[in-house]
Amino acid sequence: MSVVSQFIQASYEKHLEAVNRILRYLKNTPGKGLMFRKTSRKTIEAYTDSDWAGSVVDRKSTFGYCTFVWGNLVTWKSKKQSIVARSSAEAEYRAMSLGICEEIWLQKVLSDFYQECEIPLKLFCDNKAAISIANNPVQHDRTKHVEIDRHFIKERLDSGSICIPYIPSSQQVADVLTKGLLRPHFDLCVSKLGLIDIYVPT
Repeated sequence: MSVVSQFIQASYEKHLEAVNRILRYLKNTPGKGLMFRKTSRKTIEAYTDSDWAGSVVDRKSTFGYCTFVWGNLVTWKSKKQSIVARSSAEAEYRAMSLGICEEIWLQKVLSDFYQECEIPLKLFCDNKAAISIANNPVQHDRTKHVEIDRHFIKERLDSGSICIPYIPSSQQVADVLTKGLLRPHFDLCVSKLGLIDIYVPT
């Protein structure tokens, strides 16, 4: 929806086809919703992703993250980045920084309710270059433009409050927020997000 909404003022036939496709999907899935399950896991996990230069209009990237508290999806966001990223690692790195901020905020909300969570918080990323930059304390010319995010993430890694494991792109659930996916991968991501259809017989 966020992509097609950018073309409201000057829409073409292909934009209307995309809107019709979205409406057909919504019409055929009236019972889709989040299922919150009670679990023994006391974790906060985030999945972050970015599509590098995905906008054909201005070549800005779209980032997305989804966060799970105790195994249940509680927050998600997808938004076009405000500046043009010069590499896929930069676009992913900015998304990682925002995902970590969301995890820290959720941890503070839980502590306000006297709820503990396991440390370190996990942030799953499918970009090995971005993970390498996060773990490498050496300043490179390539990373000067993301220096503030680099220090923020490195500080959290050094304190042990977060960890950033690699996840293959095929298992990255945040893809559904940043990219157009083929139906099998889309359905897999939706099921991993915890969305179920209440009208499907069990």
